[in-house]
Amino acid sequence: MKYAVLEEILLEFKDASLGFPFDEKTAVFKVANKIFALVGLEWNPLGINLKCDPDDAQILRSQFEAITPGYHMNKDHWNTVILDGSLDPRLVRKLIEDSYLLVVRKMSKNEQKRLGVD
Repeated sequence: MKYAVLEEILLEFKDASLGFPFDEKTAVFKVANKIFALVGLEWNPLGINLKCDPDDAQILRSQFEAITPGYHMNKDHWNTVILDGSLDPRLVRKLIEDSYLLVVRKMSKNEQKRLGVD
């Protein structure tokens, strides 16, 4: 998957924004100022860190070689997904959506409603 496609998917979510608060090689995607994805622009192949339910994280890591504990992140709550072509793009999109929803569901009920997540 190319970065341009990945960025387009990440920014499809309501109020998703892109910034570079750490350095110019780490794209950080947020919703309501909370991180839901980080992309290592210099990684080859491209990789993305995504928030994940701890139980699901373990299962995904056991099923897919391209999914590993989150690089430089809390290993219980984040996975690194290597976009080397071995994962179905629908799975990647679902993992991104799950990460976004995990972050939004930790927000106030009013914020969840504003974002269309109940």
